[in-house]
Amino acid sequence: MKIGLYFGTFNPIHVGHLIIANHMAEHSDLDQVWMVVTPHNPHKKKSTLLDDFHRLHMVHLATEDYAKIKPSDIEFKLSQPNYTVNTLVHLEEKFPSHDFSLIMGEDNLKSLHKWKNYEVILQNHNIYVYPRISSKAENLELKDHPRIHIIDAPIVEISSTFIRNNIKEGKNIQPLLPNKVWEYIDHNNFYRK
Repeated sequence: MKIGLYFGTFNPIHVGHLIIANHMAEHSDLDQVWMVVTPHNPHKKKSTLLDDFHRLHMVHLATEDYAKIKPSDIEFKLSQPNYTVNTLVHLEEKFPSHDFSLIMGEDNLKSLHKWKNYEVILQNHNIYVYPRISSKAENLELKDHPRIHIIDAPIVEISSTFIRNNIKEGKNIQPLLPNKVWEYIDHNNFYRK
């Protein structure tokens, strides 16, 4: 089975994440997309993250109606901070019959050369790249690599930071979140302080 791994803190998961995940599941050769909830991204301050369990639960709520999109807590079991190359090795050992690829935005592809052991990732895994307005494809050094697949996906410029800031300011951002995720955030008063 071909699995696309879509990593993120999903703090919170929003409709932009689902649009991209669903597009990859429906318009590429991937059989499933796993939304891998990152407990602690080495490039982000942990203090800004909602508890791991709550973020994973919101991904469950957001994806339960999508047969090809699955939540994953695989990184919760690995030492922190974790790196993608370590997660890939762990997944290959746990699911030897699966073929794992990465899903990332053009902005992440620009910085891929800074990732730990990025050459090993490129040697062993395909990378599906979705466009970002803030990114210019002509500046991507790796875009012609045989393992890089630029996907003509919808450009979605919604950020979790924008959502958190607007909730804090008391603005209605309900259309940017799956209904069950909005209800969960509202019920628990998340991101209000």
